[in-house]
Amino acid sequence: MGTEYVLPLLRTNILKLPTNMTRNDALLAVGGAAVLCHLIFKKWEPTYIPAVTTLLLVVPLGLSALLVPHYGQLLAPLVALATYHTILLTSITLYRLSPWHPLAQYPGPLPAKLSKWWMVWQERNCKQHLYIKQLHDRYGDVVRIGPNELSIRNVDAVAPLMGTNGLPKGPSLRGQGLEPPITGLIAIRDPAEHARRRRPWTRAFSTAALKEYEPILVKRISQLCEQLASQKGTLDLATWFSWFTYDFMGDMVFGGGSEMLAHGDQDGIWTMFKEGGEGQMMYHHVPWLAHYAKRLPMSPALKKMRGFALGRTAERYKKGASTKDLFYYLSNEDGVEKTPPPAAQVISDGVLATIAASDTTSTTLSNAFWNILRHPHYYKRLQAEVDKFYPVGENAFDTKHHSKMTFLDAVLNETLRMYPVLPSGSQRAPFPGNGDRVVGPYYIPDGTQARIHFWSLQRDPRYFSHPDTFWPERWLIAEGLEPAPAGEKFVHNPNAFIPFSFGPSNCVGKNLAQMEMRMVFCYLLQNLDFELDKSWNPAERENSTEDQFVLLMRSPVQVTVRRRV
Repeated sequence: MGTEYVLPLLRTNILKLPTNMTRNDALLAVGGAAVLCHLIFKKWEPTYIPAVTTLLLVVPLGLSALLVPHYGQLLAPLVALATYHTILLTSITLYRLSPWHPLAQYPGPLPAKLSKWWMVWQERNCKQHLYIKQLHDRYGDVVRIGPNELSIRNVDAVAPLMGTNGLPKGPSLRGQGLEPPITGLIAIRDPAEHARRRRPWTRAFSTAALKEYEPILVKRISQLCEQLASQKGTLDLATWFSWFTYDFMGDMVFGGGSEMLAHGDQDGIWTMFKEGGEGQMMYHHVPWLAHYAKRLPMSPALKKMRGFALGRTAERYKKGASTKDLFYYLSNEDGVEKTPPPAAQVISDGVLATIAASDTTSTTLSNAFWNILRHPHYYKRLQAEVDKFYPVGENAFDTKHHSKMTFLDAVLNETLRMYPVLPSGSQRAPFPGNGDRVVGPYYIPDGTQARIHFWSLQRDPRYFSHPDTFWPERWLIAEGLEPAPAGEKFVHNPNAFIPFSFGPSNCVGKNLAQMEMRMVFCYLLQNLDFELDKSWNPAERENSTEDQFVLLMRSPVQVTVRRRV
């Protein structure tokens, strides 16, 4: 029985209540209705506006008739509303703090147990990843970060939570997307539907498809190199990487249409994406709010960003393929699927690609360069490795040597370990109605959610020696390519390194991102010399990390660039 049956029954019974009740009995009736309201929200979590209006306004106002003989016609509605909502909040509070709550055994801060709005408040400065790490340092490997959500910092929970037999996605990502008509790939909860929808993405990032994208990468990296070499004085390398990855995303997803490397952000598109991303975490933590936000004048920057992505995606879909770009596969123009997908599904996935395809790679590139430049011995060592495999005259775009470039891989891995793309991980939850689950040593009840906190996991001293130090050699030591430091225990657990997530819902574009970053490093270090601006304190960037679902860095990477001779 759902709310569509409960609400008429509730209204009918309210009308049957006697109007000559004593004041205490009338207040008790109002309080009982408030407790029943709590039970309805707990069971069905309604978001349908008429249903919510009935439960929160119509019911207490209807019950105010019982209070009219005691408080008068003007005061009775106010007393009914105040009594109803006070008891409703009290009921919710007592339940969430009680030993009968399914997550009562797990520790966490009191405000987080009471409401997910506490995490919204903590995210106001985009430092959620640091706050959750502090919670893990205080409370241990499992922390209650919401009334019904856990954060986990335990490598033994990674595969059970996120692996093949793990839990599906939680509701946060659908809320973050403002409840699109067709759910994008990243937010699909049904494992079978996710596997079906992922098939064209898998083809789009296959080895054969990556070869198709190489000429596009060559063109854009060459353009990036020329633009960097032509700049006078100090430049912000992070901004140039952002423009490069956005232009490449335009080529790879839409077959062209973006020229930020040539003209900068003259149309304000990159700025729009930055501003739009700032408001989405509220709906990540309070996904039911998205139901109202999409209908009310809320979060205009987020709506503008998604509207732009939707418009560009719909335009590309109408044109059809001119090259083998991402849409070529998403819309089944390769003819692999027997039944072409509906246009709305293709457009929904295109919106995801527009928003997610560029920011993550640009941040990782910027962080990798920033770290090797503030440790000049790493910069020189990596440049020497590039010179070994790609000396002057050798084609630095040829990927044949990438597998042998162990220090380049070490630098990229260490960057991703310290600065994971998704610092707070991906929410998972038992599929509604499928019962409770056991994840490693933890019990995850039906109706609750959990996540692996990547930032904490990958900086845990139990899994990595010197976890807060940028130390690429750890990857070479783990491979047996270098000796471990004498006199100390070397700790390295590769199972705690999950920069592209884990399991069947991991990052489908992982191979493209890795190829892109390797090609950028090889070509730029073969042709250019970089040096940090001496007037800039590179430590500033460490304090500028922001968790906006993906990791962002507000601080620039101020460098001077010159051609190598």
